[in-house]
Amino acid sequence: MLTIYPGKKILPVKPCVATIGFFDGVHRGHRFLIERLKEDAKAAGLESTVITFERHPRQVLSSDYQPKLLTTFEEKRLLLSRTGVDNCAVLQFDRQMAQMTAREFMERVLTGLLNVKRLYIGYDHRFGHNREEGFEDYVRYGRELGIEVLQNTAFDLEGVNVSSSVIRSFLQEGEVEMAARCLGYPYFVSGKVMPGVQEGRKLGFPTANIEVTAEKLIPASGVYAVTARLEGSAALKPAMMNIGTRPTFGENEQTLEVHILDFEDNIYGKELLVSFDHRLRGERKFRSAEDLADQLRKDAEEVRHIVADEK
Repeated sequence: MLTIYPGKKILPVKPCVATIGFFDGVHRGHRFLIERLKEDAKAAGLESTVITFERHPRQVLSSDYQPKLLTTFEEKRLLLSRTGVDNCAVLQFDRQMAQMTAREFMERVLTGLLNVKRLYIGYDHRFGHNREEGFEDYVRYGRELGIEVLQNTAFDLEGVNVSSSVIRSFLQEGEVEMAARCLGYPYFVSGKVMPGVQEGRKLGFPTANIEVTAEKLIPASGVYAVTARLEGSAALKPAMMNIGTRPTFGENEQTLEVHILDFEDNIYGKELLVSFDHRLRGERKFRSAEDLADQLRKDAEEVRHIVADEK
């Protein structure tokens, strides 16, 4: 996949069939659209191009907006590269671009920079200043500019129109299995292992505390069966993860703690990638550290059963 940064790369580019969007998560709905795009481009003898943005447009329009996203830019670019699309055009969204009407955007960017001959619009996607114009407007502008504009249908999963916002809602409710079905892969977070207060180790459950980028969406508080992969290793290790404030110990700051089963190595400073499989329970306050330890033993046993069932 060739990544094109308009304004930074020598143009022109080859004529293409394209689609445009933020593509947060590169979920099954996105891939449904991209597959149609690729088939159409191949039949027409054109290249296939996904047009996206490095930053969420609302970050530019609202400086205090802190997005909670399914994927960072690098994660998104990696997932897009696995779709088999020919090109990924990354636009630098700024206030000047935000002021463009849909027609100006189509003329200056899609035609002038990216040589788009056919444009697929997601079923719920809008672009242009204030997002005031819709699909029929895009069709009319395209006719004037030599771009054929087509609208894709929604990807339906058992009555759910799969979208990034729907997946975020599932994760915020702790429904990681439904989120994985919509994504087409288990939701994941990654971060550097940082020193903690060692309460887990005292209970016989040493944990890796990970620090995740602020823009990444964190699922609902609770205890999860997860799979952990350590930096520099391809091994996937069964683990359990607690997201919450550790109320048993009177704390109130959210932490992400991962206990890797049957693992004792010192991994401070290393990156840990965690994929969510199943939510075991919500977070709650226990009467004592001993009661918490009893529950953690039950949680670990449940994780072992889940791992055994998946083999």
